[in-house]
Amino acid sequence: MPDRESHKIEEGAARDGKTRALRERALAALAHVHDPEIPVLTITDLGILREVRIEGESVEAVITPTYSGCPAMNMIAVEADLALERAGFSNRKITTVLSPAWTTDWMSDEGRAKLLKYGIAPPAHSSSRGVLFGKEALRCPHCGSAEAERISEFGSTACKALWRCKACREPFDQFKCI
Repeated sequence: MPDRESHKIEEGAARDGKTRALRERALAALAHVHDPEIPVLTITDLGILREVRIEGESVEAVITPTYSGCPAMNMIAVEADLALERAGFSNRKITTVLSPAWTTDWMSDEGRAKLLKYGIAPPAHSSSRGVLFGKEALRCPHCGSAEAERISEFGSTACKALWRCKACREPFDQFKCI
């Protein structure tokens, strides 16, 4: 009996190791899927890749849109599916979930830094008191000045607002805090 039990444990550990390896391979493939509207960001930078599930040889990627009407989500789902296919997964599924709703707090610090370098002011963390009252501490991504004015609530996409720096006079997008 002990031999049989130890065999079951080893078999389970091997299965868990294989599942972990498949999950890591899927995550690595999905880490290269970029947002078509902001190509410097990946779906992991944005925090819209919520989960990767492995069951046997099947993989499921769970994504959440930045907002329910985001037109980029269809392209992101297609690109995620293609990335998994290229990684060797023949049984794959992309699932979109709306609840809980995405928040900018799910963005990685690396993603925020990439936005700034790209010329888009990153969102503040929603736990900031200023954000709660519509007072955003915003710095120009071009010159770093805190003297900026909002030109329009909507920028190049619905998830961004258009601002202008009063110091360098350059316009810039700000990724809205949601």
